Amino acid sequence: MMSDILALTPKKFDHYFEPFFGGGALFFTVAPTTATLSDINAELIDTYVQVRDNLDAVLTYLRRMPNTEADYYRIRSMKPRTPAGNAARLIYLCTLSFNGIHRRNRQGDFNVPYGYKYHLKPCDEHRLRRTSEVLQGKKILVQDFESAVRLARRNDLVYFDPPYTVAHGNNGFIKYNATMFSWSDQKRLASVARRLKETGCNVIVSNADHSSIHELYTGFNVHLIQRHSVMAASSEYRRPVQECLFY
Repeated sequence: MMSDILALTPKKFDHYFEPFFGGGALFFTVAPTTATLSDINAELIDTYVQVRDNLDAVLTYLRRMPNTEADYYRIRSMKPRTPAGNAARLIYLCTLSFNGIHRRNRQGDFNVPYGYKYHLKPCDEHRLRRTSEVLQGKKILVQDFESAVRLARRNDLVYFDPPYTVAHGNNGFIKYNATMFSWSDQKRLASVARRLKETGCNVIVSNADHSSIHELYTGFNVHLIQRHSVMAASSEYRRPVQECLFY
């Protein structure tokens, strides 16, 4: 999807905001000079902070984490006592889990099975050092998306990529997605995006190609994207899905 998003991204802007900072694909592609990056997942944000500020310690932990099935489940059950150890564990698990999925059970425990990607290196030092370099000087915060963009101004760039799935059709779409990101939050997001756009911010929102979502973004420009789903367990069920960019 990156080429489609980049086509809508202005060549020049002031400050960059990404309030649903998961993998940060757009941020790391654009590599803006100033940025505010945030998410409500404290473990994720703490990991980025450790990679930015304490990378050598993170690497020390990662070098001790082999890529084997037995080690994966051993490390998955661990509860490290240091922030650097926690960051290394999350990087390790998300690198080697099935399809790179991050998922927790009702008790809050990471429960994704091993992905059998024996060729992957949990300790990719070159990539992590480059990541740390790009994160230097950036604000990295645990915040709700609305609070995270309260300082956004004219000529800033705000990219919203909220949690959602497009796999549940008309009947189950809102109910299913509410378990990840409530419908009231979807409405609140659309309201925030509209307000920012009216103040002169450059706003891009990734979301589902669904009639209820389109209604929330009436008046926005819409760009449709077709991408290949990688979430199904069997490759025969991984089919193209259509999503939207509102801007």
